[in-house]
Amino acid sequence: MNPCTFFKCLADDTRLKSLLLIAKTEEACVCDLMEALQLDQPKTSRHLAQLRKCGILLDERRGKWVFYKLHPELPQWAQDVIINAAEHNDDYFSAALHQLIASQSSSISCC
Repeated sequence: MNPCTFFKCLADDTRLKSLLLIAKTEEACVCDLMEALQLDQPKTSRHLAQLRKCGILLDERRGKWVFYKLHPELPQWAQDVIINAAEHNDDYFSAALHQLIASQSSSISCC
C-alpha cells in the first residue's frame, strides 16, 4: 500500500468516520455502523467495501451480517495514522461513537 492510495481512501467523511469507529471499537458490524452514522445499508456497505478494496479493512461474514476490523497486514505506518487520528479527534466522531457503543451493547442489536 502506498500513501497516496491510503489517503485517497480516507478522503471521504463516511469512510473516515467508519474507519475511526472501527479503530476505537476493534470491530463493528454493518448494522451498528448504519445506526451510528445514520445511513442506509447500501451506502454504509459501499463505503466499507471501498475500505476493504484499499486493503485497510478486513471483513468477516457471520450469518447475514458482515463485521469489519482493521486489516492485520496493514503497514505499521498506516495503523499508526489511524490509531493516532482516532485517539486525538473525539470531537469529529464522538456522537457516532456513543451511538455505536450503545448499538453494540443493546439487546435489540441487529446482529
